Amino acid sequence: MDKTEVLPKLREDFRMQNKSVFILGASGETGRVLLKEILEQSLFSKVTLIGRRKLTFHEEAYKNVSQEVVDFEKLDDYVSAFQGHDVGFCCLGTTRNKAGAEGFVRVDRDYVLKSAELAKAGGCKHFNLLSSVGADKSSNFLCLQIKGEVEARVEELKFDRYSVFRPAVLLCDRQEFRPGEWLLIKFFGSLPKSWASGYSVSVETVVRAMLNNAVRPSSEKMELLDNTAIHNLGKADSSL
Repeated sequence: MDKTEVLPKLREDFRMQNKSVFILGASGETGRVLLKEILEQSLFSKVTLIGRRKLTFHEEAYKNVSQEVVDFEKLDDYVSAFQGHDVGFCCLGTTRNKAGAEGFVRVDRDYVLKSAELAKAGGCKHFNLLSSVGADKSSNFLCLQIKGEVEARVEELKFDRYSVFRPAVLLCDRQEFRPGEWLLIKFFGSLPKSWASGYSVSVETVVRAMLNNAVRPSSEKMELLDNTAIHNLGKADSSL
């Protein structure tokens, strides 16, 4: 793209298109920050949350956010929730420790894939998937294997544009306490930034990368953004 184009102009051009967006996983750390940033930037004419429960918001900025409550075990009964969205962000995910191996596979693969299928059928043009560094369907580690598998299977749906984000350790003030993550965050927080950025990234940087990527034109059918690309794009504030 023309390097003279800057983010403010790209955002303004994007707003003029009056696109609609849905977010899966808005109750999680990344989804929560993503929703806040989307509203602050006023990028979409309609914002819809798709989740298993209705979220409560008290701030005025959230008053026009639509919510679709679905049963992820029976998504075929909620086809209408996935219709009419131009862009979709999937931040669904759990952990093996929390849900067990079977539960993890169900959420991170089955729920994600079925949601993507319904979104594609409902007219979604640009699907964004939050994955993980090291995702590989051939991995011996269940988490990375499932992440890699769902990446590949969503690609087979052939969205007009499909963006996969593979951040390293996510740095955030998680509402749900996870001891292992807390130790990693403390560790990376003690390292020089130049070192820490290679193995970690803040949720805010991931979200900004997602949105900066969404507003810039692309001829690529499938985009894979690793941790370095996320850092670069998430910190771009003047030009791309």
